[in-house]
Amino acid sequence: MNKGLLVGIIVGAVGVTAAGSVASLHYLDQQPQFAEVVSSKAVMEETLVPVEECKTVQVQVQKPVKDEHQISGTVIGAVVGGVLGNQVGGGNGKKVATVVGAAAGGYTGKQVQKELQTTDLENQAQRQCSTVQKKKSKLVGYDVRYLHNGKLITVRMPEKPGDQLLIQDGKVHPVAKADMAVSE
Repeated sequence: MNKGLLVGIIVGAVGVTAAGSVASLHYLDQQPQFAEVVSSKAVMEETLVPVEECKTVQVQVQKPVKDEHQISGTVIGAVVGGVLGNQVGGGNGKKVATVVGAAAGGYTGKQVQKELQTTDLENQAQRQCSTVQKKKSKLVGYDVRYLHNGKLITVRMPEKPGDQLLIQDGKVHPVAKADMAVSE
């Protein structure tokens, strides 16, 4: 193998190793930095959520009908109409008046009973439900303002920070109470 090539490879390897060592020493030598929290404000998001609301109300409903064909009204009306028609006239006219009175009385009796049935009401408790939109607040995070190297910076964090933030590898982290004791 060529001596010059061999020497070049060795020198290159030593140079790369030295550069890597210096870079890693610089990286390892970096101390974590702390920033002072100036303010933190909770950020809330409001959304509309469908909610079913139910209430009991009193309503008037028609009472159940026992004689839906109004037979008793028709019969009573026919009897009364027939009796009244029988009071009019004489001979064959009396018979005709009795039949006409019974027919008119039957029809009138049926209509009277029908009207009484439709207006016969009772109060009933009924449950009525509807869907309404309710506002619901949800915590999104905290807008945190901190002072670092003379600059005021704002960042959104998922949790409320303490008085200081840890800045490491360009990222901001909340500082736990135990970490603060170590940094002071």
